[in-house]
Amino acid sequence: MLGNPVLALATIGIIALVCQWLAWWVKLPAILFLLIAGICVGPILGWLNPDALFGNLLFPFISLGVAVVLFEGGLTLRFSEIKGLEHVVRRLVSTGLLVTWAVTTLATYWLLDFSLELAILFGALTVVTGPTVIVPMLRSVRPTRHIANILRWEGIVIDPIGALLAVLVYEFIIADIGAKAFGHTLLTFTGLILTGVSIGAIAGYTLGLALRYQWLPVYLHNLATLSVVLGVFTLSNLIQPESGLLTVTIMGLWLANMKEVDTEDILNFKESLSLLFISGLFIILAARVNLDQLLILGWPALGVLLAMQFIARPLKIFVSTWASNLRWQERALLAWVAPRGIVAAAISALFAIQLEKNGYTQATLLVPLTFMIIIGTVAFQSLTARPMAMWLKVAEPEPSGFLILGANPVARTIAAALEKNGFTTLLADSNWDNIRAALIEGRQTFYGNVVSEQADRQLDLVGLGRLLALTPHQEMNCLAAMRYRSEFNDRNVFTLQVTREDSEKPMKRPTCGHIAFDEEASYSRLAEMLGQGAKIHSTQLTEKFDFDDFYKRHYVRAVLLFAITPRGRLRVFTPTEEIKPTPGWTLISLIEPEEDQEDKLNKKKASSL
Repeated sequence: MLGNPVLALATIGIIALVCQWLAWWVKLPAILFLLIAGICVGPILGWLNPDALFGNLLFPFISLGVAVVLFEGGLTLRFSEIKGLEHVVRRLVSTGLLVTWAVTTLATYWLLDFSLELAILFGALTVVTGPTVIVPMLRSVRPTRHIANILRWEGIVIDPIGALLAVLVYEFIIADIGAKAFGHTLLTFTGLILTGVSIGAIAGYTLGLALRYQWLPVYLHNLATLSVVLGVFTLSNLIQPESGLLTVTIMGLWLANMKEVDTEDILNFKESLSLLFISGLFIILAARVNLDQLLILGWPALGVLLAMQFIARPLKIFVSTWASNLRWQERALLAWVAPRGIVAAAISALFAIQLEKNGYTQATLLVPLTFMIIIGTVAFQSLTARPMAMWLKVAEPEPSGFLILGANPVARTIAAALEKNGFTTLLADSNWDNIRAALIEGRQTFYGNVVSEQADRQLDLVGLGRLLALTPHQEMNCLAAMRYRSEFNDRNVFTLQVTREDSEKPMKRPTCGHIAFDEEASYSRLAEMLGQGAKIHSTQLTEKFDFDDFYKRHYVRAVLLFAITPRGRLRVFTPTEEIKPTPGWTLISLIEPEEDQEDKLNKKKASSL
């Protein structure tokens, strides 16, 4: 066993890194590898014993970790982004949640012979899904945009609601132990809600004011936020035990939806912190699993898993999508995908510890049962969801759209031309002025850094299969190319050179992708051409006007961008791959005004002498 705490923590960090990298490489949820790794180093190999390692600090560490994760989840919930999906998502996290809770409770009570209280608690623990498992799965499954948005929003919204439900059930069980009177139990629940909502709202509003009016220097924003989160979580628990989870969730929700409050830097910091906590918590929690207890559960536990997969989830979707416009194929895929994540694992461990102290001996089985459900749903759905989507014909076809890095004038102009020819684009930029201009033009946008954890969780890549990096920053272009090489494949990553001088020191293709367009088509040149009135034209080649004719007429004042085959496939012009368009093809090119042709031709001749 790793008895040295420093060595143990360092080992956990290295294992977490390897698991996250492996998950990124094979495009599966990292939770699956983290759980397997935790079980291997814990009960199988005996290298890690969290109870002996952390002692009395284990429970506080888990509590604070869950608090940070739930705050970060609440911080991502912007109500304005859910427009158009409200009715289905609202039912999924309300009436649909109750259906899942009821079916899971009955299956646990009947099949495992749990006490009714523990069966109800387990049902509440496992109603959640979560973005940490949903988003990676959506990337590999690639369902239609409609389905992807519903599943993503369900995962984000249901996490804090499910956590609140589990806390309320736990409070009911604890209150029932100490006092049988219903009035006392109701008073406990009321105190829980009032404490969580009031402290969370006050803390969120106060911190929002501090950020809005710059009462704190920028370099203290992240530290102040983390300190307030941990502080209000602790204060809330002191006033009303177990109200802290609700408090930090409300605080995150309030802060995320306050006007004129920029939370991007805080969110980026919290994402990194949450990633650290999620990775460490899963390994530590999995290392605590008792394999003997897992074996004690036996086949009835598998029956609970099957009931959740094939009864609870389909019934939830049936109730939640009733009278909606979704086709039966879309409902079928929604009924297939519902992996469980970090909140179920962490809260089950928290409540199991507390319930054991209160005399519930069966509470020790909550953790192995929860982990069995997590591993079962993630593994089964990761392996079968894509074939199911293909069979139902609700998977996106071969993605042909473009993730365009940059929302500057050059990027917006090229995106408009692509969309005019039927190709989806998504403009990503961390400059709000550029994003605002793109929104005014009607483009789809992502405001943020495409290589951040925020993008990994929120960036919707459904329908997108290629990267076109068009910023005036060479390093950013290359960084994005490296990040999305495995996502889109090397052959679908293109990077625009920044200046004409860059052609003399060409980018390394494995690092920065293919050079977009031609060697002279730098960002500075395209921006200059647009400033001088150049326009993007689509030219249909015919027998009477073929590619040679086009080249002779426009070679001085045109930059070839794309070519579309008669079958509708789009090719990107690059200096390293020769494209020979024939009659029937369509050329998309940036062409300067004709009055500049003679001047350009003279300069071209002079430079060649």
